[in-house]
Amino acid sequence: MRKISIEVPEDILRATKIPLKEAPERLQKELAVRLYEQGILTFGKARQLAGTTKWEFHRLLGAMGITRQYDLDDFQTDLETANSI
Repeated sequence: MRKISIEVPEDILRATKIPLKEAPERLQKELAVRLYEQGILTFGKARQLAGTTKWEFHRLLGAMGITRQYDLDDFQTDLETANSI
């Protein structure tokens, strides 16, 4: 598995007004939400990047005012899942 790290200068971290202890997790969630919002990551992959459960990521999107992208393929998958239960 390949992993990358991003260096953020301390003065920029301080400018975010995010407590330094919370910065890595908060910035990772922010990145996940923005990549999802732009259609770069699917819901599942963005949720994985954010390190949250499906429901936590739903709540995070709602708290940030991000509308869930839901297309016909998603509907079909949900329909198949519901029918198999």
